[in-house]
Amino acid sequence: MTGAGTAADCTVLHVDMDAFFAAVEVLDDPSLAGLPVVVGGSGTRGVVASCTYEARVFGVRSAMSSVEARRRCPNAVFVSGRYWRYAEMSARLHEVLRTYTPVVEAIGLDEAFLDVSGATRLLGSPVEIAYNLRAAVRDELELDCSVGVARSKLLAKLASEAAKPRATAAGREPGPGVVVVHPAGELVFLHALPIRALWGVGPATAARLASLGADTVGDLAAVPEDTLCRLLGASNGHHVAQLARGIDERPVVADRPAKSIGHEETFAEDFLDHAVLHPHVVRMADAVCERMREAAVHARTITIKVRFGDRTTITRSHTLKQATWSPRLVREVAGALLDAVDVGQGVRLLGVSASGLTDTPPARQLAFDDVDTGGLDTSDGSGRRAGRSGGASPAVQHAVGHGSGGAEPGWEELEGALAAIRARYGQAAVAPAALIKDRGLAVKRRGDTQWGPDAEGEQR
Repeated sequence: MTGAGTAADCTVLHVDMDAFFAAVEVLDDPSLAGLPVVVGGSGTRGVVASCTYEARVFGVRSAMSSVEARRRCPNAVFVSGRYWRYAEMSARLHEVLRTYTPVVEAIGLDEAFLDVSGATRLLGSPVEIAYNLRAAVRDELELDCSVGVARSKLLAKLASEAAKPRATAAGREPGPGVVVVHPAGELVFLHALPIRALWGVGPATAARLASLGADTVGDLAAVPEDTLCRLLGASNGHHVAQLARGIDERPVVADRPAKSIGHEETFAEDFLDHAVLHPHVVRMADAVCERMREAAVHARTITIKVRFGDRTTITRSHTLKQATWSPRLVREVAGALLDAVDVGQGVRLLGVSASGLTDTPPARQLAFDDVDTGGLDTSDGSGRRAGRSGGASPAVQHAVGHGSGGAEPGWEELEGALAAIRARYGQAAVAPAALIKDRGLAVKRRGDTQWGPDAEGEQR
């Protein structure tokens, strides 16, 4: 798709907020302006979610450990992430984006692809739309974004990166804000970039490609595709070869449905006792089901994720015959799955998720047993099954019980009443007794400790 064409053909836009989480914190607390602000967990197990350009000057980056960030920038101001606030601002951002086109594909909270091919007659050229959209985001949210304009998603995303501000030794250097990759200059723009700029080229793949002498995308484009397939496998080799030549036919897809809903948490210390871990299962299961109700979906598969102190990670899953959004059922299945795990070596991270989502309510019918006979899936995340062959474990059988969805008489009505109370008075209005703490109900909210725990006494 490289070659002939004009800027009018560049109808794919990529909008990327500048240091989004950190910028929201500065917006809400102007006293942070000009400071090296780091959003994330400040404890020894924390990671950086976002940071201001004043922190980036010191080499602080997203996904860096908080320990390393503090070493590089001793004066950093750590701020606990407020996922609910970022989600709120993200919703406002998407309201702005949808005034330009209904074809908006969200990528996380802070970026999105837009297809403006159907909006040019009314709103002007794609380039005009990009500049007007950027100004509208600034006016409505009081935040900055960068916009890339191109004929493909690959090039639009790379263009938005080129449009961003830069952290230099002299401080924050403003970027152009909008970068357009014209059809005639696509390969010139693309081939000058390092190979890590391509989707799917991480550190390990980059190291393997370096053995071929490929440092830039241009170097990679000169490597025969069959050579890349031998090195990376047929699928990955073809994918990388196509992108290196500027070929990306993926359309912008609006309203992509979620495949799963989950919560996970990294603990400040390793837990070696099931009794200590079970209240966390209750909190996460409760929050997962609340989000399923908000999204009007049910789930068939319940999964727990366990990461041990040595960072070894396993998953354990169970699939029900009928989908559910029952907090009681989800927490009991998740708890039974956890009971089957030896936690003696210490649990560093725990997660609960629901998948196999459907927006069709389960049919009510009589059944002798709701337990699948296919066995308990104890996948280690690699796709291999390591479960029992003689059916689900007794613990999971007990958890799911009998009848439709495993709900005993009266439970469905009770859970419906509790959901109605929460809808009216808030999620913390009522919750399982296991969540009662000294300070009240410890209800799990989306994004809590998502980037690791804070240092004791340092939560801001």
